[in-house]
Amino acid sequence: MNKIKKILLSLNESKDLTCGSPTKLILKFGLPLLFGLLFQQFYNMVDSIIVGQKLGTDALAAVGSTGCINFMILGFCMGVCNGFAIPVAQSFGAKDFKSLKKYITSCVWMSILFSAVLTTVVCIMTYRILIWLKTPDGIINDAYSYIHVIFLGIPIIFLYNMTSAILRSLGDSLTPVIFLVLSSIINIILDFILVVPMGVKGAAVATLIAQSISGIICLFYMMHKLKYLEFCKEDWHFSKRACLKLCGIGVPMGLQYSITAIGSVILQSAVNDMGETYVAAVAAGAKISMFVCCPFEAMGTSMATYGGQNVGAKRLDRVDAGLKACIKLGIIYAIISFVFILLFGNKLALLFVKKSETQLIHYIYTFIVGNSAFYVCLALVNIVRFMIQGLGYSAFAILAGICEMLARSIAGFVLVPFFGFTCVALANPFAWIAADVFLIPAYIWVIKQLRKKLNPIASAHA
Repeated sequence: MNKIKKILLSLNESKDLTCGSPTKLILKFGLPLLFGLLFQQFYNMVDSIIVGQKLGTDALAAVGSTGCINFMILGFCMGVCNGFAIPVAQSFGAKDFKSLKKYITSCVWMSILFSAVLTTVVCIMTYRILIWLKTPDGIINDAYSYIHVIFLGIPIIFLYNMTSAILRSLGDSLTPVIFLVLSSIINIILDFILVVPMGVKGAAVATLIAQSISGIICLFYMMHKLKYLEFCKEDWHFSKRACLKLCGIGVPMGLQYSITAIGSVILQSAVNDMGETYVAAVAAGAKISMFVCCPFEAMGTSMATYGGQNVGAKRLDRVDAGLKACIKLGIIYAIISFVFILLFGNKLALLFVKKSETQLIHYIYTFIVGNSAFYVCLALVNIVRFMIQGLGYSAFAILAGICEMLARSIAGFVLVPFFGFTCVALANPFAWIAADVFLIPAYIWVIKQLRKKLNPIASAHA
């Protein structure tokens, strides 16, 4: 008992999301996440802005054409890491510190294995994937130079995302953001130094160096903080049971990103057939959209930790309350962001291209307005899906990803060739709606199953 009290006191920087106002907890936990995501997207935008302004439209198109495979591979890495951290959050919510330590050490072993295999396979296949995507001949070499360097950094992606996911699962959403901000500043400085002499490869090298710094610092901090859990040699023994549970949650979450990205790959292939101008428009529009959509991602990540801790504590009453509070926040932000893009979308396009390129600006504006008109649907996708994952039903993420993939595939194969760029702008909303049609009934089913499973304890809390 004294040991448990000592651990609880030593983890006082972590947030226990199983008690207190759900809205206040979500805001306190989510705001640091949002700040970090904004910074992450900011330095991603700086890459594109510097490449577009210094190297020209073709270079911007080259970097932009890799966005879908970047999302497919790195999204899988981040999804796996977030999934690995869910049993950690559940153990923390249940105050089961023996399981907590076993899951943390298993996260380390599985991250090493996954990063080694993925880096080897992906780097071998990169150029062939670009060919399959029908990347225009004029930009394929630059596209390869950029994305190959990014993929060499997959172990670094695992390092930062695994350590930060573990810290978040313990309720500490601020510390990883501090290290990410430092990395972002370094990345921006290196962009100005490396892009002009090295071309698009310089932007990738800058990103890789910056991510390495944030990952290493985050690792050292986590090692220092988790000393209080008093790891022993036995905790580091390989646990087949723990690793299987991590894979059972992490792999479906990773596949959800990758399966979703397959639809984006098909859509990107259709855009590539339209020519470099359209590719550049989608590249710039996607960067703007990702920046504006950071709050939705922060809300989703918050729901995963919130749901994980509360289901671990058997507090299903708080799960529903937290979901409703987060959905209200998502709808409010979706409306505000749509109005903002409608009024200032043309100005945002000028960050990436020169004022004289009026046709390109028009395509960028069309893309971001078409997306933002359906941000309410995106809010529901992120909030409901991550909540379901936090509750331990990550297999539903794959099914939701399949819905998105099918919707984008239909857009890429059928709608875009017949109806043109307008359908490119509406492809993402089409995918979000398809996912929502599945996710909302899925959440209702999950809650019913959990209530049956935990009914005596949940009823007592309620």
